[in-house]
Amino acid sequence: MSSMKGQQWRKCGTLVALFIFQVQIFGFNVDNQPATDVCSTHTILPGPKGDDGEKGDQGEVGKHGKVGPKGPKGNKGAVGDSGDQGMIGKIGPIGGKGDRGIKGLTGVSGGKGKAGTVCECGRYRKVVGQLDINVARLKTSMKFVKNVIAGIRETDEKFYYIVQEEKSYKEAVTHCRIRGGMLAMPKDEAVNALIADYISKSGLFRVFIGVNDMEKEGQFMYADNTPLQNYSNWKEGEPKNTSVHEDCVEMLSTGEWNDSECHLAIYFVCEFKKRK
Repeated sequence: MSSMKGQQWRKCGTLVALFIFQVQIFGFNVDNQPATDVCSTHTILPGPKGDDGEKGDQGEVGKHGKVGPKGPKGNKGAVGDSGDQGMIGKIGPIGGKGDRGIKGLTGVSGGKGKAGTVCECGRYRKVVGQLDINVARLKTSMKFVKNVIAGIRETDEKFYYIVQEEKSYKEAVTHCRIRGGMLAMPKDEAVNALIADYISKSGLFRVFIGVNDMEKEGQFMYADNTPLQNYSNWKEGEPKNTSVHEDCVEMLSTGEWNDSECHLAIYFVCEFKKRK
C-alpha cells in the first residue's frame, strides 16, 4: 500500500512540476509579448461627436488673386475743369483789305516856321533833286533784291516772284517793268499751278496777275496786250463784274481767277525771262 501511495505522490509531484513549468513559460511569453500585439487583438470604436470648439484667431492676409476680367464701360464722367491754354497756332493767311475808314478830324495847325535864308543855289537844285530821285530808286531796288533772295519760283523759261508790297494794278505793272519784267501771265495749267502753290506757301490769299479788260469790257487781255486764247481758270461764277470797275484780275491761293477793282492795293507777281 505504502508503495502505491508513494507512486501516486510521485506522479502528482511530477504533474505539479509540469504545471508550474508551463505556467512559468506561459507567463514569460505574455510578459515579453509587445503591447501592440496584445492591443491589436482588441477593436477600439470611435466615441461620440464632441462640442464645437471656440472660434480661432483671424488668420493672416492671403495672397492676391488673379486679375479678373475687364468690366463693362462705365458711365461718362462729369466735365472736368478747363485746361491751360494751348500753344499759339500758325499764323493764318492774310485777310482781304478792309473798307476805308472814316476820315479823321483835322489836326491842330503847327507853329509858324523860321524864316528861310536867301540862297543863290538855283543851279544846284536840279542836281540835288535828281540825286534824291536816284537814291530813292536805289533804295527801292535794294529792297526788291533783298526780297527776291528770300524766295522765287521758276520754269524752264521764266522766273516768278511775289512782291509783298501793296500796289494798285497799274502801280504793280510799272513796278515789274522797271525791273525788267512783266506782271505774271499764266498762259497754261502748269504755270498757273506753280503760281498758286507759291501764293499758298507764302501764306497769302490773293495777288494781282497780268490779266485785265480795261480796254474793252468783257474782252480780257494779258499785260503784254495779247488776248486770252486756250487757257483761263476763272472761279465759278466769274467774271461777273459786280462792280463797274472790276476790270483787273487777281489769282487766289487755290489757283482760281477773280475779277477785281484795279484801284485796290494788294500784293502781286512779277515774271522775268531767263537770259540764254
